[in-house]
Amino acid sequence: MARPDRLARGAAALFVVTWVTSVAAVPLYGGSSFDAGAALAGRSSVLLASLLEVVLAVAVVGTALALYPLLRPHGRGAALSYVALRTLEATVILTGVVAILPAVARPATTAAPGLEAGVVAGLHLLHNWTFLVGPGLVNPVNAVVLATLLLRRGLVPQFIPLLGIGGAVLVAGMNVVVLLGLGTAQPLLAVPLFAWEICLATHLAIRGLRRPRPQLPAPTRLDAVV
Repeated sequence: MARPDRLARGAAALFVVTWVTSVAAVPLYGGSSFDAGAALAGRSSVLLASLLEVVLAVAVVGTALALYPLLRPHGRGAALSYVALRTLEATVILTGVVAILPAVARPATTAAPGLEAGVVAGLHLLHNWTFLVGPGLVNPVNAVVLATLLLRRGLVPQFIPLLGIGGAVLVAGMNVVVLLGLGTAQPLLAVPLFAWEICLATHLAIRGLRRPRPQLPAPTRLDAVV
């Protein structure tokens, strides 16, 4: 197994890759991820955005794989759950990429006309919904799994996992409201979850994970008598 400090720095670097690719892809698609009515951008822009999302999906899984050896001694079930949830998130992201590519991958010509506007709009809508389900709903769940493990074992300063849990609740709640058609997305509610990843990545890069708090042995019958 690689050295723990290298794994921690690798996970931190992959977190940075997820931020850069996810933030850069949004305007390339032609608008804000919080604006479902934004028009799809041009072919070259969308193809570049799709490529960035493929890199994003790989980095999402990479963060979990880098952290797994570090988390496994402190909670094998939680570590496996985190890997599984990050893989699910990446799968949803790639589903959105596959959905949007037919809308732009083949340029319209006289001999081969492009897709009808209604079909393109439907594919664009499907991509938007994968964003809501993947980064919007699955990501908060895996954040809670990771943050809870870090908090219970004391592997990072307490405020970091608390920020993650609070941010995850806000983002998941917001997206459930959007999913049910009861309101619109509010970008500011995503700030705490973004801040949690920044704080976690910074701590991983500089200090890595703390050693877990020592667990007191369970009292024996002899101890009880004494």
